[in-house]
Amino acid sequence: MALEGTYEPSPWPPIADQVALYESSKGADGNLLEGQPCVILWTRGRHSGVVRKSPLMRVTDDAGRYAVVASMGGAPNHPVWYLNLVADPEVSLQDGGELKDYTARVVEGDEKAEWWKRATAVWPSYDEYQTKTDRAIPLIVLDPR
Repeated sequence: MALEGTYEPSPWPPIADQVALYESSKGADGNLLEGQPCVILWTRGRHSGVVRKSPLMRVTDDAGRYAVVASMGGAPNHPVWYLNLVADPEVSLQDGGELKDYTARVVEGDEKAEWWKRATAVWPSYDEYQTKTDRAIPLIVLDPR
């Protein structure tokens, strides 16, 4: 069952529009982010309690897990969606027409290195983003619930 509650679209129109297109077409449209396949991550706002939705690169494995990378293009601060899932790791994710629930966990060490390889195979710029910031870019694995 997907996160319940009021959905508040992103204040940035390109994100809000992409989420709306993706959802209305069950992922048939709006399914690319910078030319690569994407998924829609649902988090709960840590202050507002509303549901937030973010299109992110599609990084997955054969076990039904996903990974999301909190790169924000190498900005000095973490993206808000990351702060939300740290505060409440129960999230939902839409991949095409499938919407499922996951538990998010930040990974480190060897597990992060393994997932980082998968992530950079999808989006090689993650390596460049890490060189642009002093913060360690978090990588989060989403385990099916």
